Amino acid sequence: RLGLERADTAEKALTIIVDLLEKYGQGGNCMESQMAFTYHNSFLIADRKEAWVLETSGKYWAAEKVEGGVRNISNQLSITTKIDREHPELKEYAKSKGWWDGKREFDFAATYSYVDTARMTTSRGRYCEGYKLMNKHKGSITSEIMMEILRDKESGINMEGGFMTTGSMVSVLPQNPDLPCIHFFTGTPDPAR
Repeated sequence: RLGLERADTAEKALTIIVDLLEKYGQGGNCMESQMAFTYHNSFLIADRKEAWVLETSGKYWAAEKVEGGVRNISNQLSITTKIDREHPELKEYAKSKGWWDGKREFDFAATYSYVDTARMTTSRGRYCEGYKLMNKHKGSITSEIMMEILRDKESGINMEGGFMTTGSMVSVLPQNPDLPCIHFFTGTPDPAR
């Protein structure tokens, strides 16, 4: 929210978010219940001209500029070796923890998570299913198609049960500055409503 409030471009919003992350960290319970559950955050940040994916692990982070095609995020790290901006101590911290030897190519998701990055786009999970649904419509994604994807329960994108999807947003950002940007938000916890 502060990135949206204080920046007029996607890259400036990225800078604001990582500056706040480094200053204040992240935390807080992800649920209103008494169960303590926290996780690190991922962000899709876009303006009319460019888009970025920002993923975090504690105060450490990596950002990837989206160069084309489709890109999604879910509840796992997905930035691998294409890192366009990073926390200045990202690699040194990983070396100090023994997670990376400093010789092989640095892979953010493989180094900072427990997920097997080779299986991210093949195993049946929210990330994989979102990737497949978006690729199915690549080049012709409309706001209506994006809403259908976000409502999809079979894929797990729209979660039910103990962990529910709490909201979704679809934005139309025309490159022509004379056209208005349009933003759709869910008004209920379940995007299918």
